[in-house]
Amino acid sequence: MSFSAAHPSLRRALAARSYSEPTAVQAAVLGADATRDLLVSAQTGSGKTVAFGLALAPRLLGEAERIGPAGAPRALIIAPTRELAIQVQRELSWLYAETGARIVTCVGGMDPRRERDNLARGVHVVVGTPGRLCDHLERGALVLSKLEGVVLDEADEMLDMGFREELERLLDAAPAERRTLLFSATIPKEIAQIAKRYQKNAERIAATSEGERHRDIEYIAVTIVPRERDLAVVNLLRYFDAPGSLVFCATRDGVTRLAANLAERGFSVAALSGELSQRERSQALQALRDGRARVCVATDVAARGLDLPDLGLVIHADLPQNRDVLVHRSGRTGRAGKKGTAIVVVPDPARRHMERMFHGARIEPSWRPPPSADDIRTRDQDQLVLEIRALAEAPSDDDRAVAHTLLADRSAEQLVAALVAQRRQARPAPEELTLAPSLRPAPARREREREQAPSPRKGPPPREREREQPRRDVRREPSASRGNAVWFTVNVGRSKNADPKWLVPLLCRRGRIGKQAIGKIQILARETRVEIAADAAERFAAAVREPDAKDKNVHIEPVDGDIT
Repeated sequence: MSFSAAHPSLRRALAARSYSEPTAVQAAVLGADATRDLLVSAQTGSGKTVAFGLALAPRLLGEAERIGPAGAPRALIIAPTRELAIQVQRELSWLYAETGARIVTCVGGMDPRRERDNLARGVHVVVGTPGRLCDHLERGALVLSKLEGVVLDEADEMLDMGFREELERLLDAAPAERRTLLFSATIPKEIAQIAKRYQKNAERIAATSEGERHRDIEYIAVTIVPRERDLAVVNLLRYFDAPGSLVFCATRDGVTRLAANLAERGFSVAALSGELSQRERSQALQALRDGRARVCVATDVAARGLDLPDLGLVIHADLPQNRDVLVHRSGRTGRAGKKGTAIVVVPDPARRHMERMFHGARIEPSWRPPPSADDIRTRDQDQLVLEIRALAEAPSDDDRAVAHTLLADRSAEQLVAALVAQRRQARPAPEELTLAPSLRPAPARREREREQAPSPRKGPPPREREREQPRRDVRREPSASRGNAVWFTVNVGRSKNADPKWLVPLLCRRGRIGKQAIGKIQILARETRVEIAADAAERFAAAVREPDAKDKNVHIEPVDGDIT
């Protein structure tokens, strides 16, 4: 389908912007009866602003190429947030550029006197937020008697934000013969009630099905140990390395803490929460839009109506309250035909709860552990190769002159290694994570049965019985086993599902060592013995003696004597 059914003036504006084919919601609106009210379910980023711009044109323009003189507004568009209202005004301004339409905004955080002056000079379309529109209505600056069309954009979000009373006040003040267009990502009971009361013979348009709603979003669920949420977010941001990322927290305090943790690790972060002034919010959004900040940490309310460029990644650091919140949050990415990734960070005890929520939302995520530090280092290596190769493609003569000077007393390998080190240091360090219990393999059935079976005869003392049981030897990096390695014991064994997949990150974190310092790992029934390289043993022993808030019940001590 093409835009052939659109008004000629709008059709030319679309062609100038290289719009060749309408999106699903635009095609549905163009094909609808131009005299009927519309109840439209369409996701954010589906092109609905242009859609309701096209739908208003028959009333505002008729057969004329240009709109008549400006006076009392003929169309009113209500949006949940200042940012969304400004975005709508910008979209409609280019769409109606050839018609001479005067389109103004009335939003919180802007000078109300200037807005009243704009309204007094005459307008054709007003785009605003519910609270500010009601304020102008009560003061007599906003006159709705000439309205021919009213649009409620993202109506479900406006109700979630508590604007029902303001919406009803504005709709009650509008002429009964107006055309009412209601756009919402979902149609819950409250939206259906608004539609029944304020719309007449509305045509229902479902622009996207449940499956299509998630088509451009890859859903991933990562299972974590609850105390390592912030560390998992660090690794997710590092691994996916999106141009723009949005991280959701449940509370303002959560936003403040997580944003501070990420900034401390070297991420360029902007925080959005309800405690910010409008000026602070605008500055944060501008930093995100111009690339000075690549990560936005926000609450659900603060992120309403947010439109960020290149938003390729959404992370649910705190679980969404319900499936609608899951869909709303995730819908900030994968917009306007672009692909996106939505990742839910799931504390291990909440996995069943989250599985039910995914099922209710008809989403099939990929369940996996969060990226490990090794995964990120491997990815970094590949990316550094590509980045430095790109840098070497077109050096200037000045750059070559510096290179010749450096090569006089340094090898090419030394210089490239220095460049790699510099670029690597600019990246936040990845975190060592503990494998969640549900992802750890259970002990073999026969080993459990052997441990639980009663002894047919009186055996040796418990300590000697443990030594008689087969031990599981796991070879780590061989370098740790050369020379005079030192053995340590960990008070966790097969009975507590000890496994190198989560033991190694724990040893690295507690002992402040790298994986290469770990040699053999012997897993016994009630303890695990670990071989540490001699040159790292002293600092490892000092580090593990320090109290640890994360693993209070895990104790690591040197083993007296040799182990064979």
